[in-house]
Amino acid sequence: MHIAIVAPEALPVPPLMGGSVEICIASIARELAKEHQVTVIGRRHPRLPQREQKGSVTYVRVGAGSSAVYMRNVIRELRRGSYDLIQVDNRPRYAAAIKAAFPRQTVSLFLHSLTFVTPPRLTASKAAELLAKPDLIIANSTSLQRELGRRFPNCRSRIRKVPLGVDLKRFRPPAREEKAAAKRKYGGGPAFTVLFVGRVIPRKGIPVLLKAMRHVYRVQPKARVIVAGGGKRAYISGLKGLAKKLGVRAKFTGLLSHRSIDRIYRAADCFVCPSQRHEAFGLVNVEAMASGVPVVASRIGGIGEIVKDGHNGFLVNDYRSPAALGLAIARLAADPELARKLGKQAREDAAQQFGWPVTARKLAAVYGDSLHGRLRTNGIAAKSSGPAAEKTGPSENAQPERTVLLHRAGAGKAGNAAAHIVQREGLHEAKSDSI
Repeated sequence: MHIAIVAPEALPVPPLMGGSVEICIASIARELAKEHQVTVIGRRHPRLPQREQKGSVTYVRVGAGSSAVYMRNVIRELRRGSYDLIQVDNRPRYAAAIKAAFPRQTVSLFLHSLTFVTPPRLTASKAAELLAKPDLIIANSTSLQRELGRRFPNCRSRIRKVPLGVDLKRFRPPAREEKAAAKRKYGGGPAFTVLFVGRVIPRKGIPVLLKAMRHVYRVQPKARVIVAGGGKRAYISGLKGLAKKLGVRAKFTGLLSHRSIDRIYRAADCFVCPSQRHEAFGLVNVEAMASGVPVVASRIGGIGEIVKDGHNGFLVNDYRSPAALGLAIARLAADPELARKLGKQAREDAAQQFGWPVTARKLAAVYGDSLHGRLRTNGIAAKSSGPAAEKTGPSENAQPERTVLLHRAGAGKAGNAAAHIVQREGLHEAKSDSI
C-alpha cells in the first residue's frame, strides 16, 4: 500500500521536543514503511527540510500559517501523489475536508483522544456530522472505541481499535550503574524516586500526587518526586508553591525532548499517572513499563487496558483521593521486592503487547481489509500505476495481485471547497495533544 499520513498543524513530525501524537505518527510511519510506502505530510519548521527521506519514509512539510492555509497546502500536496489511503491524525475537520476534496479516496481518521470531538472544540452535533465523513475511524483503545460508539452511534460500524506502542530499544530497564547515574543527574541520589511525565496541566492530577507524598513519607522519609513536562509558567509556579507548603521534595524539569526522555525513566523507582479525566490510552504508562518501572495510575479510560492491578502495577479507583494514591505508592516504596517483581512483569507485558511493530501490523491489516472490502463493494478493480505501484506490501488479507482505487484528484473546485470548510468554521487547534 502507499499510505499518506496527514499530521496535525501544531508541531512538526518528527517532533523536536514533545508532542505525543507526532511521536506516534513518526513511529508508526517508520514501521509501516518496512512493508509499505509511506508519505507523512506535516507542518514546515525552520530547523527541518521541506522534503526529506528518513529511511523508507518520505516527509513533506508545508506552510501552516492558519488551519485553512495548512489544509490548502496539504490538499495541494496530496494531489501531487497517488495513494491507496489517506490517514488523518486527530483532526476530524481535516478528515472531512480531505474527504470532500477526494470523494473516491479511502480516508481514515486516527483519533488519539476525545479532545477534538467534544466541547469546547466541537458540539456533539458538529462532531457527529464530521465523523460521518471518513471511511474509517481508528481508536487507540477499547475505552475510546466504546466512548466514541456511545456518543456517535451512527459511526460505530466504522470504528476499529489499534493500540499504540513504544520503542522497546530506547525504553528499557537500566543497568544498575545507569540507574545510579540517572538518579544523580536529576538530583535525587539513592532516594526512592517517584516520576511523572506529561503535560503539566490541571487534568493530569499533579496536585493529588504532591499531596499523596505525605503518605509515602511514612515508609520512605527521603522520597522525592520528579515532574517532567511543560506547562504554563503560572500553573507550574503554583505547583512548586504547593510542594514547598507540603514539604514535598519535588523537582520540575520543564519540557524535555522526546529524543532524551527515555533517560529520565531510568531514575524512577515508581511511575505515577494520576489523571483526573478520561485518558484514551496513556502512552507514558507504556514507556514506563517498557523501562521496567512499576506504574501506579488512575483507573480511568484506557489506562486499565495497559496497567493490570497487582500484575504489572497498581490501579487506583478513588483517584481523586491523595490518600488512596499515596497508599498505592507507599506499597511499592515499602517493598522493593514487590516493586522489582511488578517492574519485571511490566517490561514483559510491554515487549509482548506494545511494540510499534505490533501497532503497524494491526493498522496495516485494518487498512488492507478496508481497501479490499471497498473494492468488492464498489466493483472497481484497476491495476495500480505511478508512485503507488513502485513499492508493494500487501497485507495479510491481500489477494496475490493487488488492486487499488484510482484516486488522483483532478477536481480543483472540490479541494478549494474543502479548505473553505476549515476556514469558514473558524478552526483553532491546540498546540499539543494528549494520548
